[in-house]
Amino acid sequence: MSIVEDEALMRSMLESTLAEVPGFQVVHSLPAVQEAKLMIARGTTDIALLDVNLPDGNGVSLGLQLQRRDPDLAILLLSSEDVMGVFTTIQDQTSKPWSYLSKRSGFARDVLTRAVAAAARGEVVLDPYLLQRSEPRIGTAISALTSSQFQVLRLVAEGLSNQSASERLGINERTVESHLQAIYRHLGIDGDGQNRRVAAVLAFLDQTGRVWRA
Repeated sequence: MSIVEDEALMRSMLESTLAEVPGFQVVHSLPAVQEAKLMIARGTTDIALLDVNLPDGNGVSLGLQLQRRDPDLAILLLSSEDVMGVFTTIQDQTSKPWSYLSKRSGFARDVLTRAVAAAARGEVVLDPYLLQRSEPRIGTAISALTSSQFQVLRLVAEGLSNQSASERLGINERTVESHLQAIYRHLGIDGDGQNRRVAAVLAFLDQTGRVWRA
């Protein structure tokens, strides 16, 4: 994987945390856009963790350029701000869906490693801090899900496996799978030529908004 982050302390934390995970290998740890363009060549890495705000550009445009060069490259955006709006609008410009994690959540080792692993598998992962503040938009298909179905889909969007979601909710894993099948049917996701989990998470992203309460 490759890391592009201008804050030296944050970059070091990401590198050391991920390097400790079996099966993970950090091949690039870079501070800016220009270095990333030079070093991250096609086939050298399978996932890039990109800070949104960089001293000589931004991670969004960098990610688009890197993915045009290597369509199989997975992108995980990192930001200290809520950039969910920007993240949402660029999804139709990407060769494969991106994932997004706030730096607030990125400091949690389990959240970071789960997000990286899921993104590398081709799944879409959204920031858990923002997901907890997500509510369905009125009139959308997501708004018609049951409370239990919505909870399951939110955990899938967080990058949890069916087993992990069942443990989090205190229900049987088969119940989680049953909820997912119902979610796919309700959202019209048939699985032909698409990853149903990814399609469901993208629907969640498109049909929910973040609610901030005092």
